[in-house]
Amino acid sequence: MSVELKKPTLKDFKGDTSTWCPGCGHFSVMAGLQRALVNLGIHPHEVITVTGIGCSSKISEYTRTYGFHTIHGRALPVAQGAKMAAPEMHVIAAGGDGDGYGIGAGHFVHAVRRNIDLTYLVMDNSIYGLTKGQTSPRSQHDFVSKTTLKGNKEYPLDALSIALANGATFVAQAFSGDVKRMSELIEKAIQHKGFSLVNIFSPCVTYNKVNTYDYYRDHLVTIDEPLPTREEAIRVLKEHDGNVQGLLFVEERDDFQKQLGIDWKMRDVQNGPMDEAMIRALEKEFM
Repeated sequence: MSVELKKPTLKDFKGDTSTWCPGCGHFSVMAGLQRALVNLGIHPHEVITVTGIGCSSKISEYTRTYGFHTIHGRALPVAQGAKMAAPEMHVIAAGGDGDGYGIGAGHFVHAVRRNIDLTYLVMDNSIYGLTKGQTSPRSQHDFVSKTTLKGNKEYPLDALSIALANGATFVAQAFSGDVKRMSELIEKAIQHKGFSLVNIFSPCVTYNKVNTYDYYRDHLVTIDEPLPTREEAIRVLKEHDGNVQGLLFVEERDDFQKQLGIDWKMRDVQNGPMDEAMIRALEKEFM
């Protein structure tokens, strides 16, 4: 006999007490994610949140779902494995720009091209906050930090153009200072069947005094409708130096699970102990 679950509430997703700095943009990202899940009627036990290392990656502790706090830059490999093992779950990978676009950049590109059905939220504050304010892959040219006292001589990595060029089927950018729009974009990302990237400008109020809330309010250009082609989306990004918010591009394409013919649920196939015999039986059936 099936039991009808009550409608989820924000309280259901409340996890551990946060240690983020007061005013940190990540509070709004967490609120936006939780609001999106509630609006979609998704319950905590239907979600896996996978994170790497950094201030932003603590979101897997502060949001009550199944959680996996991995090592630096490795959120996406674990998230992909989780989705392949349990396709019925909603998998959210989350982390910061340093975690995802620095040591995790290689994993990022390959997750994009596979089009595995998961949502990747990157809290982009253009600095390493957890380790006290070093230049990150997203820091602006000439940005002054503890590791670039004479200004950053590198140029920021253009993560959205990389995603677009490598076949991402959902590419969006949000601002944590606009919670309503951000939450709506996260909702759409979760609903999308395929790899969904939402890069979120999430100001670090402690170590980054350049990319502030006021900076983004003054510089962001809103994209009201997705661009028709990848090339046009990249052109618009370049035209505005990446300072855009909205859904830039979306494409319907078979996700990785469908291409592989995976239509099973882990909870349905484990009839007995997950021993070697069971693993071999699964290999024979699905590989």
